[in-house]
Amino acid sequence: MEATEAGAGVDWSIQDVARMAGTTSRTLRHYDDIGLLKPSRVANNGYRYYNGAALLQLQRTLLLRELGLGLPAIAEVFQHETDTVKALSSHLDWLRREQERLARQVLSVQQTIETVKEGGDLMAEKMFDGFDHTQYKDEVEERWGKDAYATADAWWRGMGAGQKQEWKSRAERLGSDWIAASGSGLAADSPEAQDLARRHVEWLTSIPGTPASESGGDVKGYVEGLAEMYVADARFAANYGGEAGAGFVRDALRAYAKRNL
Repeated sequence: MEATEAGAGVDWSIQDVARMAGTTSRTLRHYDDIGLLKPSRVANNGYRYYNGAALLQLQRTLLLRELGLGLPAIAEVFQHETDTVKALSSHLDWLRREQERLARQVLSVQQTIETVKEGGDLMAEKMFDGFDHTQYKDEVEERWGKDAYATADAWWRGMGAGQKQEWKSRAERLGSDWIAASGSGLAADSPEAQDLARRHVEWLTSIPGTPASESGGDVKGYVEGLAEMYVADARFAANYGGEAGAGFVRDALRAYAKRNL
């Protein structure tokens, strides 16, 4: 770390930044080459240095990578989302939820290890805390009935580990594509956004027990209701990059439902 010219504050060498961020100088140079993260200055000897603003940009880049976005999508997000504090607040909400879930998983596994070491009886109901897909059970039953939840629950439990991972990956790709589309400035009724809406509805109809999967069910009402929930509930909004992204998803799904459902 060293001071720059008078009044310019403090900056860090590329090696220091790579070490602090847990990445490599090569990666930072690549980010520079593609215009994603420019150094605040380049010394006469060619060494790159980064100030506080550049570190903020790097932090956001790494967070968005954690969310599954590719570098072109991240560049589009930066181009259209200039409010750093608002963007980081959305990321923070997601990180806190992940922290909660992972803490429960850690405790669950620790308890299992201790029980096995001591030769005790495993407590099945405590072994899967943090792994539970039933966290929205009460909400689902309240909105769509106990049969809807029971059918979906049986479908999920009947899948193998590979099938579950494939389904989760599909959902994650869809979420990442929504975030990229929202950040790119596309209109909600554009062909690209409407193709995403089509994929989203197809994904919803693949889940047994929901109105979207049932013959004669109110698919339009179900899709529009979920679209509103994505915006109203911060837990869901985080999947689409925050409130603004969720609003884009809602508007695109509304337009799709009006035209096709």
